[in-house]
Amino acid sequence: MKDIPSTSLEALSDCYDVFFVDQFGVLRDDVGAYAGAVAALHFLKAHGKKIVILSNSGRSGEFNAGRLAKLGFDRSSFDFFVTSGDVAYDILSKPNASVTLGGRCLTISSGGDTDLASRLGLTSTSDAGMADLVIISGSEAERIPMARYQEILVPAAERNLPCYCTNPDFHKLANGTLAPGAGSIAQLYEGLGGRVTWLGKPYIEIYRLAQLIAGVDDIKRVVCIGDSIEHDIAGATVASMDSALVRTGINSHVSDENLMTMMQDAGAMPKFILNRFAVLPGRSR
Repeated sequence: MKDIPSTSLEALSDCYDVFFVDQFGVLRDDVGAYAGAVAALHFLKAHGKKIVILSNSGRSGEFNAGRLAKLGFDRSSFDFFVTSGDVAYDILSKPNASVTLGGRCLTISSGGDTDLASRLGLTSTSDAGMADLVIISGSEAERIPMARYQEILVPAAERNLPCYCTNPDFHKLANGTLAPGAGSIAQLYEGLGGRVTWLGKPYIEIYRLAQLIAGVDDIKRVVCIGDSIEHDIAGATVASMDSALVRTGINSHVSDENLMTMMQDAGAMPKFILNRFAVLPGRSR
C-alpha cells in the first residue's frame, strides 16, 4: 500500500519483543483458525517473544483461551489473553464502582452469555424494566433484527440506566459476511438517550491492563497487530504503540484506496501492512 510499508512477521520479530495480537480477523474467523496462524504463534514464542492476545470480547480471557485451544491453538504459544470483559471486571469490581452486589442486570450478548454479571455478583434479568444496569457484551444481529434490540432496550433508556459496552466492535464476522456488532447495539442505546461507558479497544484502559499483566515497561518494544482500523489501529494510536494492519478479517475485501480513506477519516495509520498473520514456509518453528 502506498506510503505504508508492507512487512512480514519475521521482520516484525526482528524489531519487537512484545506482540499484542487481535483474535478475530487475525488468528481466526467465526468458523476456525486461519491457515498459518497456529504456526505463527509458535514461531514468535520460539524466538523469545512475549505474546498477549488482546480481544474485544465480553467474556473473560480464560474463557477465550480455552476456546482457542478447541480450535487447535496451543495454550503455551501465547503468554496472556486479555479481553474487554476483563477490563470491565477490573473496573466494576472495585469498591468505588457504582455496581451493587445482587443488583439486577440486563445482558445483551451472544449465546446467552452472562459471565460478567455473574462474576460481579449481579442477578440477571431479561426485562429492561426491572434492571438496574445494562451490559452489552455481544451481538446476534445476524439473526435478531436491530429493531428488536431497540424494543428490548427502550425501557432501560427511558429510565436512564447506565450501560457498559464490553465489546465496542461495530461489526462482526458471521457466516462469511458482516453483521452489526455489540458496538452498534450500544450506539443504538445512545441514540435512545441512554448513557454508555465503552470498554475495550480503542480505549486506553485495555492497553494499560495488558501492559500491567504482561509486565511491559517500554512500549516502544510493543507492536499491535489487528484487522480493524477503528479499533485495533486507532487503539494502538491512543496507546502510543506501533501497529500492523493485517489484510485478513473485517477489511479483507476493501480496496487499498478505500482503506487509506478509512485510515485518514479515523486519524489512525498503522506503521506497517501485514498480508496475513503467518510466516514463510519452512520457518514455522
